[in-house]
Amino acid sequence: MRAARKYDFRKVTMDDLPLLMKWQVQPHVSDWCGSDEAYDQEDLSDPRVSRWVVSIDGRAFAFMQDYTVHEWEDHHFAQLPKGARGIDQYIGDPKMIAIGHGTAFIKARMKSLFANGAPVIATDPHPDNKRAIAVYEKLGFKPSGRPQETPWGLISPMIAEP
Repeated sequence: MRAARKYDFRKVTMDDLPLLMKWQVQPHVSDWCGSDEAYDQEDLSDPRVSRWVVSIDGRAFAFMQDYTVHEWEDHHFAQLPKGARGIDQYIGDPKMIAIGHGTAFIKARMKSLFANGAPVIATDPHPDNKRAIAVYEKLGFKPSGRPQETPWGLISPMIAEP
């Protein structure tokens, strides 16, 4: 049996922004996440959001963020219990896609969020992003309402409980 791989989650810093921008313009990322403008120091200091560079064996390959869903007015997950966290992520390095890393590092972060008291974790992939939805379903996420338009685009709300 193969041993579980350890993923490292390091807080994003200003020094990481060129790498994130390089990843964001990759077609497999920009098709779903857009190629947003780079974060600035104010974004990185926002206490509502934890932003991470994900690595394995010293190789940075993905971005992930988790956030407090109740800190935005009229957020589409505002009905969730206090302490709920939302997640978003992408694998930036195209060589790391479709070999199990997405499911594994998301699972590792979910385990940490639940261990730290999150009663539920929410995510909101685009309804046409079948690959992401399949990964979330593997991880125990279930649909939580119909697709809807939000300030962040069209989403399919999904939640997972411990």
